[in-house]
Formats: sequence, structure tokens, C-alpha cells
Amino acid sequence: MALPATNPVGVPPPGPIPVPSLYVDPVEPVEPVVAVEPAVVDMPSAGVVGRRRNRWVIEWLVVLGVALLLAIVVRTYVLQMFYIPSGSMLPTLQIGDRIVVDKLSYHLHAVQRGNIVVFRRPPLEAADYADLVKRVIGLPGDTISAVDGRVYIDGKPLAEPWLPKPMPMTFPSPLPYAFSLNHPYTVPAGEYYVMGDNRTDSEDSRYFGPIPANLIVGKVAFVVWPLSDGTWLLILSVVAALLLVVLALVLLARRRPVHRHRVSPVRGPPLSGAA
Repeated sequence: MALPATNPVGVPPPGPIPVPSLYVDPVEPVEPVVAVEPAVVDMPSAGVVGRRRNRWVIEWLVVLGVALLLAIVVRTYVLQMFYIPSGSMLPTLQIGDRIVVDKLSYHLHAVQRGNIVVFRRPPLEAADYADLVKRVIGLPGDTISAVDGRVYIDGKPLAEPWLPKPMPMTFPSPLPYAFSLNHPYTVPAGEYYVMGDNRTDSEDSRYFGPIPANLIVGKVAFVVWPLSDGTWLLILSVVAALLLVVLALVLLARRRPVHRHRVSPVRGPPLSGAA
């Protein structure tokens, strides 16, 4: 009985050997993930907050102190406001006017004829006012006189465009002094002869004599009240300048060095996907 032929053990059959197909699950590529450590923000402690608040208060106190110091310096050496209580300077200055006096100009140039000046009360003045305002008429060395109601300087009539029209009469005072203008009077060196524009109702150098230069407070710069267009413009300019100064001080006081905290990312190993 014939048996079917068989392959010896371990011997592959003739022909190609079939290879079973394997199923592979496709996996999308996964990009590496970078792990970043979150930045740690330190919250300021109560002590730090208190120190910052105290520093802010100190800065503003410094700014206010500087502003106050500037105001004092301006009032002492630059500008000062005065009130007109009488009518001796009518119609140029009205009763109740507020004037601003330039206290710096006479440190830069000499007093000029026609200037309106504020000066401290001279010894022979009996008025209760601590300061008076008049117009400079005679300069040191001038010979001043009153003839037929007109003022003469060194024998020549003085043009006084500041007086109202018709021009009021200028008469000597009844006092028995050399400066009363009953006779020509020479103004001493370093002194100034002053008169009010209201010549018929002004107690001036005809009554208390010429004023020494050291009594002069300053030159009348402008009338601050009632306001005129020019006064408004000047006030706005001064206020704008002061605001700029204060703003600059505030910016300088609040200026701080900037501290930048760098956050370094921490990179971890890339994460790979699994099938």
C-alpha cells in the first residue's frame, strides 16, 4: 500500500512560504511638550506695603514743601500783592484795586521817573498804612518846583501824560519844610521825590519828604483785580509755569528703578505617544 509522500521533518515544502499579514495601528507623531514651571510671584508683606505708603507720603510732603518754599521765595524776592485803600492815585489806581509789585526789577536797573512804586511808610508820614503807593517824579539830584500849578524839573516843565485831562493843579503843601515846594528843592542823592496822581488830594513827598531807596519795596507791575485781558494772560502764564514745575517735581519724586523678574522655562523630556 503506497503512502502519500511527506516532507521530511525540518525541510520546508517547495515553493514560496506564505507570510501572514500583520495589522499595524497607525499612530500620529506627537510633538515634544515643553513643561514650563509657573512663575512664582512674591506678595509684598505688610511691612513692605507700609514702607511704600510712608515713602509716598514723604514724597508728597517734599513736593508740597518745595512748592511752599517757591511761593515764599517768589513773595519775598520777586512778586507781592497789595491792596489800594485810598484815592491818592486816582484815576490810575482805583480804591479797592489789587496790584502786583515787581520786587526784582530794581535790583537789575535804576528807578525811573514815572514809575509807580510801593514803599514802606517814611518817618514823617502819619498814616496808619504800613506801605504806600505813589509815582516817582524827582530823581536824585533833580531840582523840583511847583510853578502856577505845574511841576518843573531843573527849570523845565515836566510832561506828565499819566495825569487825567484836564490836568489837575499841583500846589505846594502848607508845611514849613524845604521839600514842600514853596521854593525849588533839590532831591538828595539816593532819594526819590514821589507824588500821587490825584494831585489835589494826595499826601506825598510834599508832606513827608523824599523817600530813601532802601524804603522802596518794588515797582507796580500790573493790576491783578479787577482783571483785564493782559492780566488774564499773565496770570494764566504764571499758573501754567507753576503747574509745570509741580508736575516735574512729582515725576522726579515718583521715578523708580524698574526691577524685571526673568522666568526661565524648565524643559522636560519629550512625551511620546504609545500605540
